[in-house]
Amino acid sequence: MAQQKMHLTVGDVARRSGLAVSAIHFYERKGLISADRTGGNQRRYGRDVLRRLALIRAAQEVGLPLSEVADALSALPAGRTPTPEDWRRIATGWAERLDARIRVLQRLRTDLDGCIGCGCLSLQRCQLVNPADSLADEGTGAVSLAR
Repeated sequence: MAQQKMHLTVGDVARRSGLAVSAIHFYERKGLISADRTGGNQRRYGRDVLRRLALIRAAQEVGLPLSEVADALSALPAGRTPTPEDWRRIATGWAERLDARIRVLQRLRTDLDGCIGCGCLSLQRCQLVNPADSLADEGTGAVSLAR
């Protein structure tokens, strides 16, 4: 006997995933998840969407942009729950990016400790990090973090 695919309403998905209905619709509009439509035009999601939403949330927790999540999800077969092997492949692909982000965050933490420690609280006037506002010549924004 063929197993029938269980479909979830958007409310079911929201309850099971812990996400707001609006977030689920947003991810669908971005092409990260998909739904079938009933004759009455109501969304119905396969159970695989729950694992995909968990992957999206994990990526967002570590600061990965949705474009990278979309690239990873596009490599998965549609309508199938991502397997542990799928997750290992995706995680391996993200590891180098996360390591680089960790290095930037550690440098930021160290620089903030030094700046806050001197009491000036101004990166424009800081004689340690930015003497004579020399970073202004390098561009706008947090130019020291891009190094």
